Amino acid sequence: MSKPDDPTAVGGAAAPVPANIDAAILDRMIEIRRHLHRNPELSNREVNTQRYLRQMLAAQGIADIRDVAGFGLAVDIVGTGKPSNRKLVIRADIDALPIEEESGVDYASTNPGVMHACGHDAHASMGFAVAAHLHRSRHDFGGTVRLIFQPAEEDEPSGGRRVVEEGLLDDVDAAICVHVDPYTQSGKIAVSSGPYTLACDTFDVVVTGSAAHAAKPYEGIDAIAVACSMITELQKIVSREIDPYDPLVISVTTINGGSAYNVIAGKVTLKGTIRSGSDATRERAWRRVRAILEGIATSHGASVQVDIHKGEPGVVNDVEMTELIVASAKACIGADNVLNTPGWTIADDFGYYSEKRPSVYFRLGIRNEAVGSVFPLHHARFRVDEAALKLGATTLASAATMFLSTQPESLDAQ
Repeated sequence: MSKPDDPTAVGGAAAPVPANIDAAILDRMIEIRRHLHRNPELSNREVNTQRYLRQMLAAQGIADIRDVAGFGLAVDIVGTGKPSNRKLVIRADIDALPIEEESGVDYASTNPGVMHACGHDAHASMGFAVAAHLHRSRHDFGGTVRLIFQPAEEDEPSGGRRVVEEGLLDDVDAAICVHVDPYTQSGKIAVSSGPYTLACDTFDVVVTGSAAHAAKPYEGIDAIAVACSMITELQKIVSREIDPYDPLVISVTTINGGSAYNVIAGKVTLKGTIRSGSDATRERAWRRVRAILEGIATSHGASVQVDIHKGEPGVVNDVEMTELIVASAKACIGADNVLNTPGWTIADDFGYYSEKRPSVYFRLGIRNEAVGSVFPLHHARFRVDEAALKLGATTLASAATMFLSTQPESLDAQ
């Protein structure tokens, strides 16, 4: 546990104080969010996003902004108040998705086929607001907050993995990130300790049969028919082999094969994803996917090549870091608006952070029927209730200063 500096603190941590972020910063946060939404860039291509965020941070008087993880940025906000050796990372991802936008907002994407459909524009703009606020109020706290504007959360090579490989977490004590949540009502924050997102792996499959005339399918081996059998049987891993309380999702997301009305396809490719909640289930899913695909191919006289690619680990929320967010959020938005909500089945490469340091990943509710914020993540009509962003930024800033003001018990015992 931690020991408070402040004798009035409760619950083993310094009493949280809601961050009073200047209205001008909050206005600029919305401007930044809309600019990024209008100009989205795919993973590992965020060159203009990186340049723009650097300009916005520099305009706040923030110096020593450095490039990280390809097209990302990192900046350390160092407090000049009471001395503290503590360091905290706040992660804000910045990349978009290959989706044609249909949201209907005035600031919709001008980049055809690319859209901020997962709210990373909102995350980046909240990160800006936190950086600007902490920079202006740095005389009020000690220690360091490292803002990481991370590229490539949505695709490989993973920005989260690169952040860890580049040593950006080696000298820090803990990490925090927020994700907008269209399933939780706007104005509320959801979090709980323990496993909070699923590990994410992908697979590529090539099914090879034998082409034939469509009028004489018996003269060939129909790769489409084989692939359909594979897709059906893969679903039985989850429904018939795994405890329903042990999270596992297997989804085939792409199937391609054939080129003519009158030709039996000789080759089909499949793509998909495996999401798992434990290492044991993850390993079992890998084995069973491979075994089922190879077995079906053999039974049909076809052949199959299976490539499974290990992706990000699941996020595990540290107990004390979760308590930090709960306390900060209650101070900012009231206890009734802080929900103890289990994790969700999405994946996030913040899992690399939580493997390295005590971390917490919390969800900011943005669901608001009045502004059309009702569509799920990765949907072409996805919208963000921008009124919620102030709550997210305030909670992040409050949690940061609360964390820095609390000294670990191990330091006090020395």
